[in-house]
Amino acid sequence: MERAEKEALIASLRERLGEVSGVVVTHQLGLTVAESSDLRRKAREAGAHYRVVKNRLAKRAFEGTKFEALMSLFTGPTAIALSDDPVAAAKVVQTFAKSNDKVTILGGGLEGQVLDADGVKALADLPSLDQLRGKLIGVVQAPATKVAGVVQAPAAQLARVFAAYGAKDEAA
Repeated sequence: MERAEKEALIASLRERLGEVSGVVVTHQLGLTVAESSDLRRKAREAGAHYRVVKNRLAKRAFEGTKFEALMSLFTGPTAIALSDDPVAAAKVVQTFAKSNDKVTILGGGLEGQVLDADGVKALADLPSLDQLRGKLIGVVQAPATKVAGVVQAPAAQLARVFAAYGAKDEAA
């Protein structure tokens, strides 16, 4: 890789680090091309980006960003997962790591805060942003349907009472 290519890679990675809210740093030892491609595909589907990086280039890219504290994790065969959704990258890597022991989570970052491996796993267990939005909409809609039912109930009861009086008068 030529110097200009390295500088372009560092600049693009640094720019991307400024945009994302979640980063996961992993070790991947012995991962086949097919497994690596599968992990990248799953990450893309979830809205994340997974790539293998050279440690020296990654350290230069992380320097001066909100994830600078993660530079110490770049030893050995490392890769990073980046995502705008704070949970997406952690969820994809955690799910893949459960089924494949060749990927190990070293740590990560969330909006500039450093997370250890357990912190990333806890983050992965959280529902995604879309799932949270769905739950919130459900919570907001539930009282509205209950209010509508309560408002309609007295009118229905009143109609039944009038019908009962009407039937009583007809019988008499």
